[in-house]
Amino acid sequence: MVSTRVRTQKATMTNKERMEALLRREKPDRVPHWPTATSFAVIQSGGTIADRYVAMYDTGEKGAYTRQMVYEAEKKACRDFDWVFAPTVLSLVNRGAFGGEVKLPTSKYSQGAFETKWAANTEDEVMALKVPDVKACITPEITDFYKRVYQDADNNKAFVTFGCLSVMNTAAGIAGYDKLCKWMIKAPEVAHRLIRLASDYQIAIAQYIKDTFGVKSVMPTGANAAASNQLISPKHFEQFALPYLKEVHEKILAMGFRHLETHPCGEQNLNLPYWQYVPLGDPGIFWLGDEVALATAAKYFPNDIMMGNLESTIIQCGTPTEVYEAARKVIEQGKSLAGGFILRSACELPPLAPPENMIAITRALNDFGWYD
Repeated sequence: MVSTRVRTQKATMTNKERMEALLRREKPDRVPHWPTATSFAVIQSGGTIADRYVAMYDTGEKGAYTRQMVYEAEKKACRDFDWVFAPTVLSLVNRGAFGGEVKLPTSKYSQGAFETKWAANTEDEVMALKVPDVKACITPEITDFYKRVYQDADNNKAFVTFGCLSVMNTAAGIAGYDKLCKWMIKAPEVAHRLIRLASDYQIAIAQYIKDTFGVKSVMPTGANAAASNQLISPKHFEQFALPYLKEVHEKILAMGFRHLETHPCGEQNLNLPYWQYVPLGDPGIFWLGDEVALATAAKYFPNDIMMGNLESTIIQCGTPTEVYEAARKVIEQGKSLAGGFILRSACELPPLAPPENMIAITRALNDFGWYD
């Protein structure tokens, strides 16, 4: 039965204040919307998807100019569409750090960067790898830029984020997803070595962030699609992913970071009994794809905030009416969760989604997202 209850009202909180309330375990006035929207924002400002990756990986003059443009585009989109603004700092420290090569997109239709050379292709090459020096991956100019991002007193900015929880994705990015999965079965010591390298590198990134920015208004994030049941079994999740995810989260929390946001991307229903042993903070944020029901995950994380899980395909291909209705359903499901809820698409916001569909999501929030 379709709900007919519409209660648009005047906001008493900003998006920043809504996030702060949730992290204090308090109820905000309305459900906040925090999308991963960098590519979409850049396109809306007249740029291309390629610009996002130039900003991430180019260490020269072009990269410096593009980083500023991307930051301003994301800030503007968050203001225009009534989104939480939480920019990412130093996202370029992951891809290619172990020695692989990354090709940047060259067409406006390209969806992202991709590896053209893996850092390791054989078991022996994996065993010979060492954890990269994080500082060697980052120029002083890039660090100075992100310090300005961190210090920018935009009244919509809840905090800054940085990626250091993507243990399995980083491991897969060293030698390829196919090899990681094969070695879990054929050469488990090599798979463990890959994940050990990735874990130590993620911990090193977190330590660098703490030393550079501190832990206040900073949130570690990460995604682990390489741990999904589309790729590995629950048995292999327990054996290979769980020990390292748990260790990395525990060590980063011990550094003083209070809240972690993690995205178990893809089909992870059979992994939830293991994910519950991975600490997220006080509270943390568990970002779900549309394969996992919000209420199902909340049973395993009753003290944490659920985030998700509006289907990305609908946002890209649906009509504004269809998007509005889909958003309504997710909002009403999320509002019932005792631990708190943030609206987000199931994965990154589709870069070429129609702006009208973004407006439809905001309209659904303002019609159905208010708390009593």
